[in-house]
Order: sequence, then structure tokens, then C-alpha cells
Amino acid sequence: MICRRGLRFWRAVFTVAALLVLWDCRAAENASTDPIRIDSGPISGAVVGKDKTVRVYRGVPFAAPPVGELRWKPPQPAKPWEGVRACAEFGPWCPQPKPMLGRELGKLSEDCLYLNVWTPAKRADEKLPVMFWIHGGGCTTGSGASTYYDGVALARQGVVVVTINYRLGPFGFLAHPLLSKESEKNVSGNYGLLDQIAALQWVKRNIAAFGGNPECVTIYGESAGSASVCRLMVSPLAQGLFHRAVAESGGAHGRNRHLRETRENMTPMEKIGEQLAARLGCDKEADPLAAMRAKSAEEILAASDAAQGLFGKGTKFGWIVDGWVLPDDPGAMWEAGKQAKIPFMAGTNADEGTVFLQQLPIKRTIGYELLVRSLFKASAAELLRLFPARTDDEVPEALNHLVTVMAFVGPARVLARDAEKAGQKAYLYHFTRVAPMLRERKLGACHATEIPYAFGNVKERAGYEDKDREVSRVMSACWVRFAATGDPNGPGLPEWPAYTAVNDAYMEFGDETKAKTGLYKEACDVMEKRKAMMNDE
Repeated sequence: MICRRGLRFWRAVFTVAALLVLWDCRAAENASTDPIRIDSGPISGAVVGKDKTVRVYRGVPFAAPPVGELRWKPPQPAKPWEGVRACAEFGPWCPQPKPMLGRELGKLSEDCLYLNVWTPAKRADEKLPVMFWIHGGGCTTGSGASTYYDGVALARQGVVVVTINYRLGPFGFLAHPLLSKESEKNVSGNYGLLDQIAALQWVKRNIAAFGGNPECVTIYGESAGSASVCRLMVSPLAQGLFHRAVAESGGAHGRNRHLRETRENMTPMEKIGEQLAARLGCDKEADPLAAMRAKSAEEILAASDAAQGLFGKGTKFGWIVDGWVLPDDPGAMWEAGKQAKIPFMAGTNADEGTVFLQQLPIKRTIGYELLVRSLFKASAAELLRLFPARTDDEVPEALNHLVTVMAFVGPARVLARDAEKAGQKAYLYHFTRVAPMLRERKLGACHATEIPYAFGNVKERAGYEDKDREVSRVMSACWVRFAATGDPNGPGLPEWPAYTAVNDAYMEFGDETKAKTGLYKEACDVMEKRKAMMNDE
């Protein structure tokens, strides 16, 4: 389990890492760049990096502020401006609760629909590959302005990097019968997913001005951002806006709430919205929506009690099967081959489960066995054999591996198999490198630790060593190569075979970086067998 001491350590690690990245980004920053024109008006940015080879444009509006009457409505076009708009500072983050593990938190405002662009292009006609990052945080926390997602190192490798904000929690995923009634599509919710689509549409219209190629866009993200990637791949509204996809520690399968139907014993999201209206005291008003829109963001947050993490208590906000943005259950659509037929990469970390174990008060073998039997029913005996806990001391490690495989590794393999079946090139990876500051904390290669490696933001002052920088060099180069060509293989990179159900191949990024086969094969087979049994019920 993660003790309070471990949490304090993590808070310190995140804080130091964020400050170091920020220092590196701002240390050699020039005041401004020459203006460029986007469809809403001219903007200027800043030159960043000690070599002054990258321009950054922060806080660029891609939609109108979703405030007042625009709260709980699809994103609207940004209002044009006169004169040059300075885009040197990040925009606000969407209102959100204090995040798990004490991660950084910026200025909060509902006026949050901004994106950020890093480009190494010297001319507008260079047509560089575009990497479009969607942040994680359980659809409840996070921002594309986080220092962990600084795009300078990737841009130096010849790509244009875009990070975005989208509405979160009750601002991004609240449904209500009256909200559906005022919609032309008779649906509500999914505003956060619509924000992501609006940002992609902005990229299609404007990225050429930054030297990017609108016909070579890779969407990628981690955790909820990764799951968003998988949902964008089956949304009719997003088709044609991207050309490759990378899913880091998040998939398409899982429990998805529906707008009006009760499925898998989950309350429909319109009903969740009615419950929130009642908690706000707006349900008996003559105009409940007007009353809800008159509430402050702080009141909305407090009443919504948004859940965080895999096992967090409270209201779980997220994507909604509404028949429009998401026509059907995303996992079922992937299984039916209805996802975008583009090159695809997916992967996981070796210890995804450790950061979530604080939410599971299970310390003894009897509790562990009861949990496994209640969750996995007929498959429990096989899983207890594969992930045994013979003593109480073995429970945290067994739980970590069980959660890692059943919630992350297995679903990633399912995605790769669905992609192969649909005729796509698919690549699977597993990240196992444990940085020096984590070795003695028993958190391992935990959830989200691959991000600085993929972004090339592994800094010596943050406690990394030469091996970490080498892993980051190879990993970020593979991501860039994939964005450019749809294939992570290239000169000076280890051979990474495409995934097939026959070869069951994946690339391990760790103390050794090389191709392997059969990652948790037996446990993944159990998971797929269990899923097939559930579908037959």
C-alpha cells in the first residue's frame, strides 16, 4: 500500500520535476516572435530553449469561453480579435478538485478552452508531423498546460506539438433531460469530448501556419487521455481529423455510462444530472437550467463530488454513450472493427496499480481473496493462482499486478488484436524502467511515469541518471518516428515488430530496450475468456 510518507514523497517529486522543467523552458526565452495569422486573428509567441530553435504559443483560444449561457453546451467558435494577441502565457485550467498525489494545479476558470503549440519550423510550408496530446486525470483533473507536457524536446526532433485543455468533471460530462431537450441532437454531456474534437478541427484549419501538416496528425494521450484517443477513433464527428493514434495506459473497453439507459447496473447520466440539480437546490425552480447556470463553479464542484482514480468514491464523470458523439459502447465498436483504420500504438507500465492501491483498504490475504472472487467470479481461481498472496506482506504486490494486468495490460492487448483484425498496423509496448528516486519507494514503474520519457523531459536535476536519458532518447524517437511515418522503426532504433495475435510481440522500454513476446499471456487469456463469457450472458 502507499503510506502517507510515500504520498509526501510523490508530492515532492512532482513539485521538483515540474519546477525543473519550467526552469529549463523559461531560462532562455525571448520576449516574442513575429506574428502569425490564425483564423481568429494574428498571434505572437516566444522563442524557447537554450538553442532558440523552438517557438511556443501558449494559451491560444480554440473555442469561445464556455461560461454563462454556454455552460453545458457544445463548444462555439472563438470570437475574432483585432491586433496581435500575445500568446506567451498558458491559459487557465478547467475547474477541478485537488488532484491525487498533490500534482501541480494552475489557475482555475471555466474560461479554459485554450491550447498550446511548440514548433521548430522556420517556414509555414515545412509540413511537419503534428503530435496532438490529450492529458489524463480521469476526466476530472489535469491540463494541457502542465509542465510535465512541455513540448520543446519533442519539437526539436522535427514535429509540431499541440497540448489542449478540455472541460472536466461536471463541466465537461454532465447530462440532464432538460439539457438534452434544448439540444438539436436531443443529447447532453460529452462536452469534454466535443472540446477535443473542436481542438482537432482548429488544428486542421490552422496548424499549417505553424509549419505543421494537417494531413499528418497523431493523437496521443495517457490514462483518460488515452481512453479519449480510443473514443475519438470511433466517433463519427472526429473522423478524418487525425491519421495515427497512440494510447498510453488507457483503452476503449470498460464500463461506459449511457445517456438514458441503465446498463451494467450503472445509473444513466441524465439521472446523475437530475441528482446534481437536486443537490444544488435547482430542481424545483421554474427554470432549473437557468438556476444551475447561475451557480458558481465552486458550488458545482462541491455538489458534484467527482471521483478520482480507479477506486475513488463519488460521482464518476466521463464519456457517455449518447448515440451521436458515441453511437454505441466504444469497446463493442472496436470489437466490430468500427474504429478509424489508421496506424495504432498502445502500451502500459509495469506497475500501473501502485498509485491506486491507497483507494483499496485491503491489507490481509482474506480480504484480497474475497475481492478477487467478488470481482472475477468464475475466473477467480485462475487469477488467484496467477497472482497469489500467500501472506499479508504479499498482498500489495499481488494487488498491484492484478490491477496492472486486468485494468491495463489486458485491455491494451485487446486493442492491438482488434486493430490487427481490422487490418491496421498495431504496435504494443510495456514500460518497465524504474527511476532512481522510485526504487526504494515500492511504486515501481507506476501509472504515468512513462510520460517524461516519451516527451524527452528526463532531466538530470530531477534525479534521473544516464540510463533514464537513454531510455527517453529511444522512446521519444520511436514516438516521433511513428508520428511521421506510422511505423516506430527507423535508423538507430531497436527493431519493433508489428503486433499480431500469433507473435504476441511487444517492445519493452526499461533497463533493456528490446522486442519480446507473450506479455502476461496467461492472465490476458483469462481476461479475454471472461469477457467472452460475460458477452454470452
